[in-house]
Amino acid sequence: MKEQLIVKNLPFIKILPSWAQELSYKYCSKTANLYIVHGNIRDFLPHKMNEGEFNFVKIQDYVSEVLFGNRDIIVFWDRSSGVSFCSPEMQRDYIRAMKERFPDTEDDELLSSDPAVAFRTLERYFLLNIPQKKRIVMIIDYAETVLPAGEVAKLDESDRYCFVTLNRWSHDPVFTKGDVSVLLLSENLADLNPRIVASPSTIKVEIPIPDEAVRSSFLEFLDSQGTLLLDRGLTPAAVGAITSGLNLVNLNRLAAESWQEDRPISMDYLKEKKREIIEGEAGGLLEFLETEHDLSFVSGHDFVRKRFKHAARALKQGRLDVLPMGYLIAGPVGTGKSFMVSAFAGEIGVPMVKFKNFRSKWQGVTESNLEKVLTILKAMAPVAVMIDEADAFLGDRDQDGDSGTSNRIFAQLASFMGDTEYRGRIIWFLITCRPDLLPIDLKRQGRAEEHLALFYPDNDADKEALFEVLVRKLDLSIRRFPVSELFKRFKHEFSGADLEAVLIRAKLKATMDGRTFVTREDLDETMTDFVPPAYPHEIELQNLVAVVECTSKEMVPRRFQNLDRSRLVKDIQELKSLLGER
Repeated sequence: MKEQLIVKNLPFIKILPSWAQELSYKYCSKTANLYIVHGNIRDFLPHKMNEGEFNFVKIQDYVSEVLFGNRDIIVFWDRSSGVSFCSPEMQRDYIRAMKERFPDTEDDELLSSDPAVAFRTLERYFLLNIPQKKRIVMIIDYAETVLPAGEVAKLDESDRYCFVTLNRWSHDPVFTKGDVSVLLLSENLADLNPRIVASPSTIKVEIPIPDEAVRSSFLEFLDSQGTLLLDRGLTPAAVGAITSGLNLVNLNRLAAESWQEDRPISMDYLKEKKREIIEGEAGGLLEFLETEHDLSFVSGHDFVRKRFKHAARALKQGRLDVLPMGYLIAGPVGTGKSFMVSAFAGEIGVPMVKFKNFRSKWQGVTESNLEKVLTILKAMAPVAVMIDEADAFLGDRDQDGDSGTSNRIFAQLASFMGDTEYRGRIIWFLITCRPDLLPIDLKRQGRAEEHLALFYPDNDADKEALFEVLVRKLDLSIRRFPVSELFKRFKHEFSGADLEAVLIRAKLKATMDGRTFVTREDLDETMTDFVPPAYPHEIELQNLVAVVECTSKEMVPRRFQNLDRSRLVKDIQELKSLLGER
């Protein structure tokens, strides 16, 4: 049974979508036999049935009914269902013809789910029909199960047979002249054998996640049918505008769950469900970062805050062309790098996601995971992407020991980050306390273009300002007193993390004493007892490499501003040697 939705009066579907046009053009050029259709292939795809009536169907029905009109011979195959045709008449003709021409053929061979049997039988059938000038289209779903990623020498006998057969079909002149086309369906190109994917005789077509216009029109249809329950003040167009990253199946699910729960779709409901759906689609590879703070909660770092405020203003004005492709945020541990980035996301009001570990020990899975994540990011735009501990997370081009996987992953990610089509739409934040370990490929202009650095408070006034901001962030109730006296007495080089730890301890002491407020005595006692972690050489190294990485003198602390660059480099080398680094 076809999985479909019948809808009426959707004006946005005037012509074939761009991916279908591309597939049609390539097919009509008669220069290739093998096509890979990938991306959003499990979604509903719209096409016009009658005047004012549209049908949302799955990819197999879309290709057979819309692109090829159910004419001539259209055959489907996958490992579960075996051989089938788009109409019962076609299937009867196939069985009759094969029985007449090859009477020894067993019934189970004709509709087999074994690729070696099915491909051999279908090839015989195709060759029977080529002289009759019939157009033949074969659609192979879950193509990764017959052409898995990996070296050919490591494939089993069945997979090698499929590789050779499909590779031969892709450039067989008999198939080309005879109008035989094979469509491979797979969500991720990385799941398929790279030699087939990279072959010049293979055509690759990507189905994107629906854009705002398609989403809005689909929601308008659901609303017209009375199956979209919206909170007061929300419209289908408004929901369509803020559901980037969701496909039509996701939207249908969201509307159905809302209807079933008798819970109108509000902004909070939408935010909750969108997060749930996208994290599910990403397979746990992306994590949404929620923030209730903006840049007003950041103390010090005036230059960096100013840069981010300018970027936020440009975003709100729609001036994406003046924004950097990405930011490198450096500085020693505890300076609030991650908090600064999340505060910027709160300032501009776009979703922020954090990359989680997409690497796998299984061959091909890492590339597939990254492809899936990048596809989701494209659909979610505008979006901010945080990569914490970027030096360790991203690796570089020269890693060994994993059959080249890390090199390919690095190249794929670097290429995506440098795609200027996404300037201002996908904003990258590479956070690290060791920017010197980050490959130049990612730090160069065109990728992480802005190099910003955060440092510890430089004087008592900065420490006092940081103290006040942390009190507000932690929602502390403090009996007021001159804070300056604390920092005159305690001369530690406090990081933001250190000072936050002190305030939390003081709050705990007050709570244990049955009080809802913190006193000066609580803070005196806590700061007297507090011993900041001692990593003097590591911290100094992190300070120096951040200084070297800065792209503006204004953000560098005064004590480093007059140091000669060659002296800085020498000091860095000496510290690395002292710490046992190369």
